[in-house]
Amino acid sequence: MSVQPWGEPGSGYPPGKLPAGGWQPAPAPAAASQAGMRAGHADRDRTLDVLKAAFAEGRLTVQEYEQRHEAVAAAQTYGQLAVLVADLPSGPMTAPPPTVATPVPATFMPVPPPPQARQTNVLAVVSLVAGLFGLSAPAVITGHIARAEIRRRNMDGDWAAVLGLVIGYLGCAFWTLMILIGIA
Repeated sequence: MSVQPWGEPGSGYPPGKLPAGGWQPAPAPAAASQAGMRAGHADRDRTLDVLKAAFAEGRLTVQEYEQRHEAVAAAQTYGQLAVLVADLPSGPMTAPPPTVATPVPATFMPVPPPPQARQTNVLAVVSLVAGLFGLSAPAVITGHIARAEIRRRNMDGDWAAVLGLVIGYLGCAFWTLMILIGIA
C-alpha cells in the first residue's frame, strides 16, 4: 500500500487545503462510478464512526484523528471519504482462537457435591453377628452373599462380611476338629 502526503496529486484534495505533515494511504481501489458520487451527511457520519473507533482502539494519534476529522467535514465525494479510512478496519476484528486452553481458576470451578454415604449391607452385619455367636455355617453363607451384593450394588460393610467369614471359617475348623477328636 503506497502512502502519500496530504495535498499531493492523487489524494483528492488541493494542496494547502489540509494541514501539512499528515500522511494518508493512497485511495483504495473503488468502482469509478462510486468514487465520484457526492457524499451526504449520513456518509460522513459513518466515516466519522470508523475514525472514532480507530482512535479508541489506538490506531490513530490525536493529531491524525483531528486531521482526518477536518478532512471528513470537507469531503464532497465517496472517493474522498474512502481515502480517509482506507488504512483502517471498518468493523470489529475477531481475536484468533487461543492455542492453549487456559485453566479455569479454582474460584469459578463448581463445588463438588459432598460424598454420598453408602448404605451398609445388612447381610454383612448378620454374618458378623452369627460368627460372634458361634453359628459358623450361617456366618460363612451370609458372608459370601453379602460380599457379592456389596460389589454389585456398591455398598458399605465389606469389613463386617470379611470378619464374619473369618470367624465363621475358624468356627467351622474348630467344630470339625472337635468332631474328629471325638470320633478318634
